[in-house]
Amino acid sequence: MFNIEKPKRRIAMSVLGVLTGGISVAIFKTAAFGVDPFQTFMAGLDSMIPISFGTLYVITNAVLLLFALIFDRHYINLATFINLFLLGYITQFTYDFIQNILPNPSVITRAICLVIGIVILCIGSALYMTADLGVSTYDSVALIISNTWKKGQFKYIRIVTDLVCVVVGSVLFLLAGGNIKDIPTIAGIGTIITAFFMGPLIEFFNEKIARPLLNK
Repeated sequence: MFNIEKPKRRIAMSVLGVLTGGISVAIFKTAAFGVDPFQTFMAGLDSMIPISFGTLYVITNAVLLLFALIFDRHYINLATFINLFLLGYITQFTYDFIQNILPNPSVITRAICLVIGIVILCIGSALYMTADLGVSTYDSVALIISNTWKKGQFKYIRIVTDLVCVVVGSVLFLLAGGNIKDIPTIAGIGTIITAFFMGPLIEFFNEKIARPLLNK
């Protein structure tokens, strides 16, 4: 069962984590150096399925939700549904907003966006994971494998699931007629960094920010 101590603080951390997650994805897309691994997978799907990104995000995560409900419902709670129904639309709105402000960002600006996106994404993930009011359906996959099936530490399982998303997303993008030259915009240096370091970075921010904030 979820911890019900400090409910207001846990809810605030969950909502803030999900909101910053959506914003960070939009910043990743602005950087155009590759989005985080799950968004690489979503970009591949988005290139094949002609519906809005927000709606596609809801449908995809609903499928992952079934996986979590079958194997371990512990991770399904308030933050899960906030993420499921809002993150895609928050990303879409934020990206359109940034494009109005920075229609043609320079390479330096894009590099700054990449760093900011990585940091915000990992901090947001750490906040709603530590709040223990549910995690995103994608995050639940690595957590379930790590905690329920005892297949290894979370940070290493997360690396594996991230790499699978990158490969599948890139293949889907190409199958949909995408140009191989455009692959770095969805699976570039930013994707490589998050694929190998997002798990350890989330754990770092859990220890340095999220857990101290919850227990302050």
